[in-house]
Amino acid sequence: MANRSNKINIPEARAAMDKFKMESASEVGVNLKQGYNGDLTSRQAGSVGGQMVKKMTPTRTFLVSRQNRAANGHATQIRYIASLGV
Repeated sequence: MANRSNKINIPEARAAMDKFKMESASEVGVNLKQGYNGDLTSRQAGSVGGQMVKKMTPTRTFLVSRQNRAANGHATQIRYIASLGV
C-alpha cells in the first residue's frame, strides 16, 4: 500500500493539476500518458516537475543604472533577479 505525501487538498483541483502536468510535459518534450508513467526516466520526470515549478514561481529580472562610485561620470548597470513565491 503506497503512502502518498502529495495529496491534493481540494479534490476538485485534481483535473486541473493533471491538465497542468500534461501541458508542462508537452513543453519539455516528454510523452505522458493517462495513468501510470513508471517507464519515465528520473531525468524526464524531473524535467516535467521542474517546468511546473518554473511556471508557478516566475522569476523577474530588472536592470538599474547607478553612478559608479569608483569612476567619475560613469554609470554601472546592476541586474537584480527576484523569485516570487506563491
